Amino acid sequence: MAGAYVIKSQAKKRPPPSERITLGIIGLGEMGSLHLGLFFGFEEVQILAVCDVDQSYRERDVDRLDRLYSLQAGKRGSYKATKGYRDYRELLARDDIDAVLIATPEHWHGIMGVDAARSGKDIYGEKPLCQTIGESRELVRAVRRYSTVFQTGSHQRSNGTFRFACEMVRSGRIGRVHTVYVGCGGPSEDCYLPEEPVPAGLDWEMWLGPAPYRPYNSKLHPQSWRPFRDFSGGGMTDWGAHMFDIAQWGLGMDDTGPTEIMPPDEEHPNLRFRYANGTDMIHDPETTGVRFAGIDGEIEVNRGYLKTTPEHLSRESTRPGEVFLPASENHRANWLECIRTRRNPICDVETGCRSVSVCHLGNIAFWLNRPLKWNPVTEQFIDDEAANRLLDRPRRSPWNIYT
Repeated sequence: MAGAYVIKSQAKKRPPPSERITLGIIGLGEMGSLHLGLFFGFEEVQILAVCDVDQSYRERDVDRLDRLYSLQAGKRGSYKATKGYRDYRELLARDDIDAVLIATPEHWHGIMGVDAARSGKDIYGEKPLCQTIGESRELVRAVRRYSTVFQTGSHQRSNGTFRFACEMVRSGRIGRVHTVYVGCGGPSEDCYLPEEPVPAGLDWEMWLGPAPYRPYNSKLHPQSWRPFRDFSGGGMTDWGAHMFDIAQWGLGMDDTGPTEIMPPDEEHPNLRFRYANGTDMIHDPETTGVRFAGIDGEIEVNRGYLKTTPEHLSRESTRPGEVFLPASENHRANWLECIRTRRNPICDVETGCRSVSVCHLGNIAFWLNRPLKWNPVTEQFIDDEAANRLLDRPRRSPWNIYT
């Protein structure tokens, strides 16, 4: 991976307007609103526009940014330049915006990401990368074609504890790894929610976009859409996009994936993945984070948590001659630095594609309830037409991701 370096800190002196990275934010729910506040804290960033299909969100964050920039300039109420959009395509059409952050429900990630790359914007795309493996690969193609700097929002790659755990694993501290246990939720399910009145100011048709038509229900908007297959891969792609990402990093599998996927059966209560080198990966909801089991010990890691067996491994720094992984202290700062240097960020689009593909493979095995064989080179199931049909899904017109 290009760009193996540590981002030291956020800029301390505000650059002149001509040198700032201009940013648009698409999707203003829980994560989008969080990102808005954090990116405002970077002196080298100017947020020019926001977009959401919910008018109340748009008006809230346009007002929020105008007030923040006014206070920053020391002139209360003087800044009135933030623009709000209902249709993300209008935001992408602006030549004065360098980059976008996409924090919508995941059924929009692929189409918006491809459109943003075509429009010449660099992209921070919230995880999971896309709703299907087919969309994920198409997004990689678009990012490469248009030389886009794309950061997948799997921010655990910018956490020193996770990085150190993966360095220990890849340096052989616990010997050959035979099993990895990954804790996350299960697959999404079909949606049968009853119809409710659409709230004033919400463009429900645009919220649905490429997804099958469903009547509005308050469990879908603003933030409870994840359990439903039309919009998400469930807990498997939500928390799994973080945890399977770390498992792949620790195994050195960022450019590939498992070759067999086996759903639970009478002998094995959990979903299993197997890699070509014989390593097994177990989807275990009881596991805390990710646990690597080797012939000489174990390493378990989660946010704010690291446990090793033998215990002394956690006190020994990575040594010369061992594996040093790309380092970043801040996921957003890493993306901004890479926009300037044109290097690949810590969690490039290809990494995001391979990690979310593991999640989707697990869901497909659950849905079909039978073992599957996968070719990670061709990204196709082997001699399995029914499974290959689930690598992508139909999209409502006019939302076509493919060119």
